[in-house]
Amino acid sequence: MAETLIKIDLSKSAYENENIHNRWHPDIPMAATVKPGDDFILECYDWTGGQIKNNDSADDVRDVDLTQVHFLSGPVGVEGAEPGDLLEVDILDIGAFKDSQWGFNGFFSKKNGGGFLTEHFPEAQKSIWDFNGMFTKSRHIPNVEFAGMIHPGLIGCLPSKEMLAEWNKREKELYDTEPDRVPGLANLPYADTAHLGKLAGDAAKEAALEAARTVPPREHGGNCDIKDLSRGSKVYFPVYVKGAGLSVGDLHFSQGDGEITFCGAIEMAGWIHLRVNLIKDGMAKYGIKNPVFKPSSIKPRYEDYVIFEGISVDEEGQQHYLDVHVAYRQACLNAINYLTKFGYTPAQGYALLGCAPVEGHISGVVDVPNACATLWLPTEIFDFDINPTAEGPTRKVTPGTDVPLSPDKE
Repeated sequence: MAETLIKIDLSKSAYENENIHNRWHPDIPMAATVKPGDDFILECYDWTGGQIKNNDSADDVRDVDLTQVHFLSGPVGVEGAEPGDLLEVDILDIGAFKDSQWGFNGFFSKKNGGGFLTEHFPEAQKSIWDFNGMFTKSRHIPNVEFAGMIHPGLIGCLPSKEMLAEWNKREKELYDTEPDRVPGLANLPYADTAHLGKLAGDAAKEAALEAARTVPPREHGGNCDIKDLSRGSKVYFPVYVKGAGLSVGDLHFSQGDGEITFCGAIEMAGWIHLRVNLIKDGMAKYGIKNPVFKPSSIKPRYEDYVIFEGISVDEEGQQHYLDVHVAYRQACLNAINYLTKFGYTPAQGYALLGCAPVEGHISGVVDVPNACATLWLPTEIFDFDINPTAEGPTRKVTPGTDVPLSPDKE
């Protein structure tokens, strides 16, 4: 039986747990140390640290304090790990707590984080998803049920001091190009809500001033939100500090490619079972500067899809040059519009694309001026036929439900 190295209490604040941190900094002390070949379990808060509740109001999503996120379990040191090595991490198993068999998805208010389609969904909304073994469904989005691909949205190793300085420099330069933008172009260090694990006193205060926020993915891994990092997958992380310092959190029961709703998968608290090994000097041997992974052979099997195409012409008809971001947005909007023809509200369609195991593909980036992206929606997750037919769509969705919305405060 693997040892649980980090335990959490969902009834207590994550700030009370010294084995949890919500920033990246090389001075954060290791919460535990293991040897190559060891396997172990880490318990994890949901990424907000319990700010979102299982109810039918989106007030908590509207009012969430995003300066606190993400709460991560770790760092775990690995004996013998040195900068330049690769840390090999096997995800052996992952799950929700027995007494917390639910998750949430939300759209943040444009004034507080926004999302991929924030211009279309500018106010906070939330859906709750109940787990039944490997399956999930929502009281807010009827007529759909699917198997989860549980995975960590965020996993990575500590940065070196030099790497941290580079992150802060380049992200500040970007932020300064449009400092008043809403949502912001980057999330800069913010000391007031920093939690640096076992680091305390003046050292913690000093580190908090430069500690990097956990919001984006970076060279070390981080918040990559790759749905295929599920049970049975293997990841190779670049090591930048002695001991590697592996941390993990932001567990998802299921997610669509792109995590387009930002609060964006089916977010949950739970546990993850990992095994670590080392490849000495692996970064140079394999020319690796960002993580590399091998997906699991264990995943839900869907055979039939309706695939939506998008090109880099935006909603106003403006042409963009090979812009995959614009193209994927159009694919998502096309899928949402299609789902409304069966009785879903636009918000239900948006939430579904963030939660269900949809596939996102870059289909073309060379045929000027248009990039092409596609969104693959599995038809088997619905309890009615969504395929196009000569008879046209039939409104099959059970009426009377929607994704709860909380208007912005004046």
